[in-house]
Amino acid sequence: MKTKLVYIFLLISTLAQAQFRNFSNEFLNIGVDAAALGMSKAVVATTNDVNATYWNPAGLVNVEDYQGTLMHASYFAGIATYNYAGFAMPIDKQSAVGLSLIRFGVDDILNTTELIDSDGNIDFNRVSLFSAADYALNISYGRKMLLDGFSIGGNAKIVRRIIGDFATSWGFGFDLGIQFEKNGWRFGAMARDITTTFNTWAIDEDEFAKIRNAVPGQNQELPESTEITKPKLQVGVARDFKIGRYFNLLAEVDLNMRFAETNDIISTSFLSIDPAFGFQLDYDQLVYLRLGAGNFQNTTEFNGDKSLAVQPNFGLGFKYKGIQVDYALTNIGSVGNALFSNIFSIKFDYSFYR
Repeated sequence: MKTKLVYIFLLISTLAQAQFRNFSNEFLNIGVDAAALGMSKAVVATTNDVNATYWNPAGLVNVEDYQGTLMHASYFAGIATYNYAGFAMPIDKQSAVGLSLIRFGVDDILNTTELIDSDGNIDFNRVSLFSAADYALNISYGRKMLLDGFSIGGNAKIVRRIIGDFATSWGFGFDLGIQFEKNGWRFGAMARDITTTFNTWAIDEDEFAKIRNAVPGQNQELPESTEITKPKLQVGVARDFKIGRYFNLLAEVDLNMRFAETNDIISTSFLSIDPAFGFQLDYDQLVYLRLGAGNFQNTTEFNGDKSLAVQPNFGLGFKYKGIQVDYALTNIGSVGNALFSNIFSIKFDYSFYR
């Protein structure tokens, strides 16, 4: 019982700091598309399909027809689920639009705040279930510019977060991306939350009172109702290499930047940088092998020793008649003995059937 009460207390207490936060709306940083995750998310310069709605909307200009995608992953050894769906289509030869939806949630959480009645009796019939879920809707637009090989794109995103009947929030923000290609080299940059993303919470005082009574001495004051997400920047450079008649190699290096001090391999009080490396080898654009390394973090062991942790990733893909199926092995939800997660995504390209 105490464990359940503490769990609910922790969910509500995450709202406690209503100001600029180094880590806010973190579910939007997980990533989408098994192909990109297999390359350790090093795709900001090369993304060029429906998944550009997330990685860099400037890449939408390469979409030639209707495209759709779906992805599912388990998080924290199956406790949470992560789902993503996207759609993109060209408007004309110069521009394209996209739409994507993300849901990250923990369902069927036991609400034991009323387990003990006013007389001190335990009544399991008073236990209910609730969900804690985060949603994000991206509305994307990409357009080619006058300079050959240069494109620009933007996202308008709506964020909805729900913690049972206890609290709900709405958030709004904007992303801006660019891509440039010349002489086989590709460059990209993606600025997330460029205007800062605001989340405004509405807290049910009656439900919150149950938390206050269930955990005496805690949560005596309502949390603040607004949190602000700091901007983040991702830049990358990539190159294609032709190997023989049928093989192609794509290599990309990205720098993921936060304007805060973190455990990233490069960290200052103003800026932290986490590099990512991704490689994709394909056979005639039919079969894909992907490798990546990222999330370079300085860690401190229990005995005080310092070490460098890195997250390796691996992926496979297969494309046939306008349908592409991708798989990634990555520790997207690393916890306890669940060292790696298996992620699958599928993409449909209607241009094949024209």
